[in-house]
Amino acid sequence: MTAAVTATVVMAIIIVGCRSPAGYHKQADKVAADIIAKKQQQALGRTEPFTIERPQDTFRRRLIEAQGLPVVGPESLGTGKVPKPPDWPEKSAVGGHAAGDGKPAAAAEAMKLSLFEALEVAASSSSEYQAQKEGLFRTALDLDLRRNDFRSIFSSDGETVFVTNHSQGKPDNSMVTSASLNWSQVFATGASVSAGLALDLATLLTGERHSSLGIVADTSVSVPLLRGAGRRVVLEPLTQAERNVVYSINNFQQYRREFAVRVASQYLQVLRGLDSVKNAEDNYKSLVTSGRRARRLADAGRLPEIQVDQARQDELRARARWITAIQSYQGSLDRFKGTLGLPTDAAITLDGDELQRLAVAAQGTLGGAAPQNNADAMESTSSVLAARAPENNAGAMESTSSGLAADAPVVLVGPSREGAGPYEIDERLAIELALANRTDLRTTLGQLYDAERAVIVAANAFLPGLNVRANGTFGQSRSPGSAASPDAELRPDRGNYSASVAASVPWNKVSQRNSYRKALIAFEQAERSLQQAEDQVKLDVRNDLRTLLTARESIKIQFVAVEVARRRVDSVELFLQAGRAQIRDLLDAQEALISAQDALTTNLVDYRVAALALQRDMGLLETDEKGLWREYDPAKFQEKQ
Repeated sequence: MTAAVTATVVMAIIIVGCRSPAGYHKQADKVAADIIAKKQQQALGRTEPFTIERPQDTFRRRLIEAQGLPVVGPESLGTGKVPKPPDWPEKSAVGGHAAGDGKPAAAAEAMKLSLFEALEVAASSSSEYQAQKEGLFRTALDLDLRRNDFRSIFSSDGETVFVTNHSQGKPDNSMVTSASLNWSQVFATGASVSAGLALDLATLLTGERHSSLGIVADTSVSVPLLRGAGRRVVLEPLTQAERNVVYSINNFQQYRREFAVRVASQYLQVLRGLDSVKNAEDNYKSLVTSGRRARRLADAGRLPEIQVDQARQDELRARARWITAIQSYQGSLDRFKGTLGLPTDAAITLDGDELQRLAVAAQGTLGGAAPQNNADAMESTSSVLAARAPENNAGAMESTSSGLAADAPVVLVGPSREGAGPYEIDERLAIELALANRTDLRTTLGQLYDAERAVIVAANAFLPGLNVRANGTFGQSRSPGSAASPDAELRPDRGNYSASVAASVPWNKVSQRNSYRKALIAFEQAERSLQQAEDQVKLDVRNDLRTLLTARESIKIQFVAVEVARRRVDSVELFLQAGRAQIRDLLDAQEALISAQDALTTNLVDYRVAALALQRDMGLLETDEKGLWREYDPAKFQEKQ
């Protein structure tokens, strides 16, 4: 009977205190959503849907899978893909919507985003935007915790102790079962009340088997009279928590406006960069045509050779500006992808018609003629830049303005891999090497699993306290008063033993629930930190490769520019001696030579620094204890492959 009572008490306590972590997850979300909805009505005069749950099938994930982009591992695809230990508390798919975010499925080719689609993608994929939402959510949970200070708090405890005493040569067994129910509450005046009811059942299990039931009730009341008294003082933490939610809603509303403008600004800035590429291309073609015309006139004796060299120098500068514009556009597009929360190596294009719509709108507002529609040209340029892989540009700079009629079509040849240095390796290979070797990326990956363990630890706090204890004592001690006694012996059969089972359950688990929900949020944040770190590594590598290409092309251009400038100086000196030129012409020619020489040196330095930066960003530049480096050897790597 007593064993049945004991088991019943303990099991009742445990059952009352049990609920699945996923249930607490849903409860926390509902509580926070209700608080935010009410405070939205108070702050904004309206309510808006709000959730921090992200879809499992995100646009970012579909891009990675459809375009086969390199990643650190499955962890990069979202928390749903992070390997879970057997004791992971979220057994159901509570942590994300099963459906996607409404964006079209990514295709293997470049995805085209309109301005409004970019805004939607940013709101669902941007880590910064999600962090702002989570900040508001945590503020709502903090308010709920402050409100909990003034709720009725119940808790229960239970313990069963079994004692057996063999000191008299025969067992003397007894058992005590106790259970208690406790209640406390703090009121707005500062008064606090607590009450408890405790039951004890003591039973002798040997002899006459007597048993006795004890019952104790206690209550206490505390009322502050001076310090800590009064509604204003007592409720101040709650009042501030209420205000903090309103402030967070106001701040989030302003952040959304600023974020939308920032996304739109970057979107249009990328299109401006694309337009700059088109303008630089047109200018380059125009100067190539002018150079051809100058060459024809000089061959016919109708133009001095000095002016041919000047035209050639202008053409070289135009090519350098064109290449720089291309690299600048690609860099700004990569940064924009980062703002949207998308991989920097994803194939994304923007809607070039957006600039034309701006021009039409400006024409209607400000009057005047709208610029000609060059959206098709921009779209064509964008497509070329997204998939540019010219096979050969050997002699391209030498042949553009010679041997052809001035009105012949100008075909520009972009930078190729001809003459590429050993570190200008394939972009995908460089990214894969970086993802495999960057030690800081390993740290970020490890921190993701740290956050995963923290979720498991937070979920453990929901379990009732259940402890089993056992004690055993046998033998005797001696003191001066028992010095004449016989020596003591270790007699386990004459020992005193006890065993107990104790259970403790706090019925109110608001604090544990909110801590658990925050741990899940921290897990999501750790996932996004990994994605951001991965994207930054890709951006670093892509920028380094672009810098290498630009510097190499600039070196080639400046070698030619230096030679043309020297030839121009020599020609001007001869014309000056013949009285057919002025000293100003010579000074201009010498200035052009110095500028070309300085630019060549600058580009040589830029190329070397970019090679070192690429090795650093791939995690392959080794340094020793003396601070000396050992460079990565691409040739040896290719041999291993």
